[in-house]
Amino acid sequence: MNSRNLRHLRLFLAVADTGKLTLASQAAHVSQPAVTQAIGKLERDFGGPLFDRTRQGFFVTPRGGALVDRLRRAFDRLDPALADISPRLKLTATMAQLQALAAVVETENVTLAARRLDLAQPTVHRAITLLEREAGRRLFERVSFGMVATRQTTALARAVLLAFREFDQAEADLAEFDGRDAGRIVIGALPLARSALLPQALVAFRSVRPGQRVLVVDGLYDELLTGLRRGDIDVIVGALRQPAPIGDVVQEQLFDDHLTIIAGNDHPLVGRIGVSREALSAFPWVVPREGTPARLQFDAFFQSIDLPAGIIEAGSILLMREIVAASEHLGCISGQQALAEISKGLVAEIDVGTSWPGRPIGLTYRETWAPTRAQSMLLELIRSRAVHKAS
Repeated sequence: MNSRNLRHLRLFLAVADTGKLTLASQAAHVSQPAVTQAIGKLERDFGGPLFDRTRQGFFVTPRGGALVDRLRRAFDRLDPALADISPRLKLTATMAQLQALAAVVETENVTLAARRLDLAQPTVHRAITLLEREAGRRLFERVSFGMVATRQTTALARAVLLAFREFDQAEADLAEFDGRDAGRIVIGALPLARSALLPQALVAFRSVRPGQRVLVVDGLYDELLTGLRRGDIDVIVGALRQPAPIGDVVQEQLFDDHLTIIAGNDHPLVGRIGVSREALSAFPWVVPREGTPARLQFDAFFQSIDLPAGIIEAGSILLMREIVAASEHLGCISGQQALAEISKGLVAEIDVGTSWPGRPIGLTYRETWAPTRAQSMLLELIRSRAVHKAS
């Protein structure tokens, strides 16, 4: 976000709420010239007028309205967490201090936090000291290996990260008024999404938003979920969990996927119809890791059958393809992921004469997430591609 001054942002909201510089200055206990200077700086930073000035008062422009919406969302996250520690922090805490606090909470070490923020260690230490002085209490417990945050400090750090993400979203919203792309879209991609859902959607998105930065993060579900909940990731695309893992995320189902068993083209089971579980159990396997929806279905399918020891756990279709092509291993993978490999003749599908239950595939995002225009556009492209997968 162009402006990193929390006080200026609060003054902007005060003017938007009251419509008067005098009322805003009285509410914030600052001089009217200070309010005027703050609004002027914000308008320069954000590339245009935030208010229409009339004899009746100050009224937000469309640009100003977009900023109001994002700031309200940010401060609705941040202020209760600040007040839970000390009401004074709402008045005194700065963006830089809160950045330092969040980094120390995550790293549990001032030196590591300073490196992450590319700041000098004394700068981060001073920020934490000033916050604790204003709060009138310790925010961290000093231990031999570093600093451990209190429960309230941990909650504040999470609120800081989500509020800062709203500030980033505000930058993207305001850039739309100037026909610019700003910020970046961060997608957490589970295996199926990486090979069968995201590529075409991203190509289509790039054709209409060539300047928009997009980051695709590969990872395990639990890691991606943590990133989603702290604001580092905007949306996770892939297999949904039943039930939802926690109450502050929303799962949007797009289609059902069904598992497929694959093998190398020269495997002895290729071409047989209705291969039994007993026949399948005689061969080594490459399967998704434990705890994933696909693995749960695989385990249920072979519930009463002894499988060979030494199962290889892997979620990558590329790794699975190479293993089954070079051996008598069988692979169990998403049907959508396997489709391209089978259609190109790289692997073969084994007919097991059974119908696998559907696995819900879709989007996972924060319950309170308000996507930017660019994010909404990409989501619609993903949804449209999912319609083709379901049909």
